[in-house]
Amino acid sequence: MTNNDIVQKLWNLCDVLRDDGINYSDYVTELVLLLFIKMVHENTEAGTLKKHPLPEGCRWQDINEQSGINLLNDYKRILLSLSTGKDADGNIIHEDPLISAIYADAQTRLREPRHLEQMIKTLDQIDWFSAQKDGLGDLYEGLLEKNASETKSGAGQYFTPRALINSMVRCIQPQIGEVIQDPAAGTAGFLVAADQYMREQTDDYLELSAKDASFQKNKAFIGIELVPNTRRLSLMNCLLHGMEGDDEGVVHLGNALGDAGKALKPADIILANPPFGTSKGGEASNTRDDLTYKTSNKQLAFLQHIYRNLKPGGRAAVVLPDNVLFEAGVGTDVRRDLMHKCNLHTILRLPTGIFYAQGVKTNVLFFTKGSAKDKYQEENCTQNVWVYDLRTNMPSFGKRTPFGDNHLAPFERCYFGNNHEATTNATLRHSRAGGNPEMNKRTEGEYSFGAEEIAVDKEAVEENVNVDDKLIHSRWRCFSRDWIRETKGDSLDISWLKDKDSVDAADLPEPAVLAMEAKDELEAALSELDGLLAALGERA
Repeated sequence: MTNNDIVQKLWNLCDVLRDDGINYSDYVTELVLLLFIKMVHENTEAGTLKKHPLPEGCRWQDINEQSGINLLNDYKRILLSLSTGKDADGNIIHEDPLISAIYADAQTRLREPRHLEQMIKTLDQIDWFSAQKDGLGDLYEGLLEKNASETKSGAGQYFTPRALINSMVRCIQPQIGEVIQDPAAGTAGFLVAADQYMREQTDDYLELSAKDASFQKNKAFIGIELVPNTRRLSLMNCLLHGMEGDDEGVVHLGNALGDAGKALKPADIILANPPFGTSKGGEASNTRDDLTYKTSNKQLAFLQHIYRNLKPGGRAAVVLPDNVLFEAGVGTDVRRDLMHKCNLHTILRLPTGIFYAQGVKTNVLFFTKGSAKDKYQEENCTQNVWVYDLRTNMPSFGKRTPFGDNHLAPFERCYFGNNHEATTNATLRHSRAGGNPEMNKRTEGEYSFGAEEIAVDKEAVEENVNVDDKLIHSRWRCFSRDWIRETKGDSLDISWLKDKDSVDAADLPEPAVLAMEAKDELEAALSELDGLLAALGERA
């Protein structure tokens, strides 16, 4: 039984929840409250967890042999005890702040004992030995991804596509001993992927000193999440992957654009996909008196927080919507400040449809605090910005056309100077000072996904008079800081390829001709309506 098979089996339990009148949006929360108890049991049985984190009386064996109303009542008692740390008589049964955080305010909406019995029976029938091979954490991740793909649940706003997360992590190349943050953690996908990357790329995890092992387990990762139920999912996700964090867990509850974000210490790496969907953050974006440029645009506020919170030489990869690249006023000020204080070396223009908020246009900005030559440099740090266009003439991604690693592979080769070995060779990786790409090995010109057949925007051709006929069709181009300042007015909305469905204003007829065509069409439509009204009148 593969992990995908197990995930589907777990997801089928949502039919049981629906039969008990539980809303679609509550499916995963209801399911994982029980599933986590089972996974902790399996990890303990397999020896993955040296100590059982749940107190006696609140474990899987305490519920899986019961039935009827006694089972349901006992399950409700367990959830309350895990949340408060006390039994029904008020006696303290655990003082683990992480377990209390995971089960904070937890309660079941199940009303029928038979439905709880059915869920427990199904969980006991799963081939957990097969699941252990890939890790129960990965199985849990699969369930979160399945939930996000169901658009009705609305969970997609917290979930970044796995292929994109892994690609961003491979480009940033986190290393043992570094502090890695996500100020908009969601279900902790970036933090978990960074930990998994380090485990896969090196055997050092097995040889760490007690001090270093403790750092990786408790201090290397930190996130912030605003929504309590989403934070619950992230804490479970981290714990199942062996990441415990501090007393509040890996992911803290709070607002990164408020006091919680202001209290964060500088990081070596920041990986994030700040929330999008509305650009207005209200007062939440203005509570940070340490941000230079006051704005109600959440994304601009998050971007300021991120590049300000990097250590000298620290690096970031951040998903941001198009408006951040071209918004005037404060947007221009923030982009200038970013390019002033950081080396904004790469922009990846993402295709539409890869996020569950349909139609949103996004990009990944890769930047390093300081310049390429001096991490302590604080002025004029950006000299060139490399742009990869993975958007123009790409398919509309979704369930039928999934977005995967193969779509990002050409970009990664370009990112590392056409030397894809950089993503797999540990010696070369460490020689690159922690994931900084070697700019001098980058060369323009990349023609994946039929780029040479794509038409070119006429204005883009005029702006780039010195570019040869072939290079103008490349998906991978380099633009100097001076060109961005003088030609684009510090807008980073840089595109040169023309989508097959776009309309070129230069090819449109004269306005008078368009107006006449519109008039003729309206008159024809009115004539048809007159005929319809006449026919209806005759029938009357």
